[in-house]
Amino acid sequence: MKMKKKVLSVALLAVSLLSLSSCGNKQKTAELSGAGATFPLPYYNESFKAYQRETGVKVSYGGIGSGGGVRNLTDQIVDFAGSDAFLKDDEMKKLPEVVHIPTCMGAVVLAYKIKGIKDLKLSGSLVTDIFSGKVTMWNDARLKAVNPGVNLPNMKIVPVYRSDGSGTTNVFTDYLSKVSPEWKAKYGSGKSVNFPVGQAAKGNPGVAGTIGQTEGSIGYIGSEYAFAQNITYATLQNKQGEFVKPDTKSISAAAAGDMPADTRIMITNSDAKGAYPIACLTWIIVYKEQSYAGRNIQQAEATVNLLNYMLGKEAQARTISLHYAPLPQSAIEMSYKNLKTITYDGKTLRK
Repeated sequence: MKMKKKVLSVALLAVSLLSLSSCGNKQKTAELSGAGATFPLPYYNESFKAYQRETGVKVSYGGIGSGGGVRNLTDQIVDFAGSDAFLKDDEMKKLPEVVHIPTCMGAVVLAYKIKGIKDLKLSGSLVTDIFSGKVTMWNDARLKAVNPGVNLPNMKIVPVYRSDGSGTTNVFTDYLSKVSPEWKAKYGSGKSVNFPVGQAAKGNPGVAGTIGQTEGSIGYIGSEYAFAQNITYATLQNKQGEFVKPDTKSISAAAAGDMPADTRIMITNSDAKGAYPIACLTWIIVYKEQSYAGRNIQQAEATVNLLNYMLGKEAQARTISLHYAPLPQSAIEMSYKNLKTITYDGKTLRK
């Protein structure tokens, strides 16, 4: 009898230890999924891999465009959405309350392909008129005026734009709307805009690929794609009249100034000296209340921990090596405060 009790006790202890172990593993091996912007995709891929090595939490991310990411979050089939366009007030009214957490800064560049020309200067008005179909040839007198000594060819300009709902489009058209009242009135800004001329391609990789294969083309892409694929891009004139290329310094300069509490701000066409004119933030968007669609508290905690990691020194340092720029301290401080508002069943997940 005593032997049976002893065997039973050992068995119960084994079951108990196995149960505790499985609970620990469940949290350690939690999986998160997100979808959205292709602009930060290289940075997210590297950062999410590093996060998994550090924590055991696998993070899957699909670069389907900012619009697609927001739709997936709206349908509650992902843990987070990536977007280069913050949700506007009318969009936020259609959803449960959300929190925007910026993850890095970057730039939208005007990549082009013209044989033999590696240094092209463009002003805001020229960019607007190229994409509205007013400037159609590379040897246009206005282009030659800002590019003295450059042998611009007698070749048709082929603008390339995004076919999918895109935060990159939102950033680019926000810039165009700021430098041109006419563009703002006719076409406006947003993730999807009816461009009057040009060719469409899907995602930053699609636009970059089309430009790489099309002589005389010009299109807007995330700077990291231009850098990674060695695609030539233009120098842009900023609000100060300076011709500036995108780099960590010029992108960071664009973020000078106050940061709103919810971090929803566009920094295009900055009037700061040395600022690159089409700089931007990119965000991860999550629901403020994490108890939805059958999610458990482990998923909620893992989501908040991931966002905390993305704001930390290791992840922010990684931005530079991958051709992005780190967040300004004001954005990081605001975001840490916003993380503390995220809840599960009404209880704060981070003190």
